[in-house]
Amino acid sequence: MDFNVRKLAADAGIFFSRAVQFTEEKLGQAERTELDAHFENLLSRADCTKNWTEKIYGQTEVLLQPNPGARIEEFLYEKLERKVPPRATNGEILGQYMLEAGKEFGADTPYGSTLIQVADCQRRLGGAEREFLQTSSISFLTPLRNFLEGDWRTISKERKLLENLRLDLDACKARLKKAKAAETKAAVRPRAVPDFQETRPRNYVLSASASALWHEELNKAQHELRVAQTEFDRQAEVTRLLVEGISSTHVNHLRCLREFVEAQAIYYNQCHQYMQELQKELGRACTSSSVGDSDPANPSAVLPLNSPSPLETDALQIEEVQPPASGTRNAKVLYDYTAADSSELSLRADELITVYHMPGMDSDWLIGERGNQKGKVPVTYLELLSWICYCFEMLPLFFALVCVLLWNI
Repeated sequence: MDFNVRKLAADAGIFFSRAVQFTEEKLGQAERTELDAHFENLLSRADCTKNWTEKIYGQTEVLLQPNPGARIEEFLYEKLERKVPPRATNGEILGQYMLEAGKEFGADTPYGSTLIQVADCQRRLGGAEREFLQTSSISFLTPLRNFLEGDWRTISKERKLLENLRLDLDACKARLKKAKAAETKAAVRPRAVPDFQETRPRNYVLSASASALWHEELNKAQHELRVAQTEFDRQAEVTRLLVEGISSTHVNHLRCLREFVEAQAIYYNQCHQYMQELQKELGRACTSSSVGDSDPANPSAVLPLNSPSPLETDALQIEEVQPPASGTRNAKVLYDYTAADSSELSLRADELITVYHMPGMDSDWLIGERGNQKGKVPVTYLELLSWICYCFEMLPLFFALVCVLLWNI
């Protein structure tokens, strides 16, 4: 391999001088050319856009693909410029397992048929998820990645070039300042007494030569400064145009964000619709199984068309419930509870009610009574009291009654 030694040495020298200039600026030993305030604001806005775009892009990737191994695999395929193999979603895999289990248990059994129904729903949910992932990747992730890997790399490259030209400009300003000081010093330096044995004094000749030399150095420094200033101004204008394009980037990202939200809304709406359909199917299956299990010879097993709903029947039964002769207990309400329907009893914290259990009731519920009111109450909202605890709970009321009687006497 053929190396250009001169070019390599020149580049190394330029790099070293820039490093020295940058270090002196950081230490406050050299002047620095400052950009205008508007340009600085544009650069700060560009940095802010880049930082937040990186964070949003990374977290969106995590949202769409929580598995880090799968993300690394997709990254490697992308770098190798190969197509990512199709991968089933978690919902599709779950649906496949349920379908196979339902077939093995038997489609004519309640559990097997329900597994098959749920498997079909999971498969559709997985398909909707796959479509959402593809749409979000194209409409949202790709524009963000294109900005980071395309526009921002160009901006970073031009900003780095602008910084190097600024360092060169400051170095030229320092050389010009040094040349001016040296020329002024050479011009005002007192000349030594001339030697009259010579037609032209040697000190005078040396002084004139030094002055001419520094004048030439000054002209050279001024020329280099003009060139450096021109290159810096041109590069600053190029960089300014690029960072002003951040506004267009924001507009583009806003459009992509709206498309991402729209894709999310469509996906969740589909999931809600599929789950509602599944609930209706399972509800119809439960109803048909209940009717199938009833005795056709029993006329009471067949409900009339105008029969009350289960909630109304439950409410009527609760109104007609009579407390058992034994087994009632007192309970203290721990939290407020609002009745969901007319079959339940609303509760207030710290009040005392009478509760009892009826045969056939769910173990999580009891029948509660408070005066003339009656209804179902959840067990988790109650603290069942023994006779002794009930006496302690009633002690304040007893003392209050005693005090009232003594006061009246």
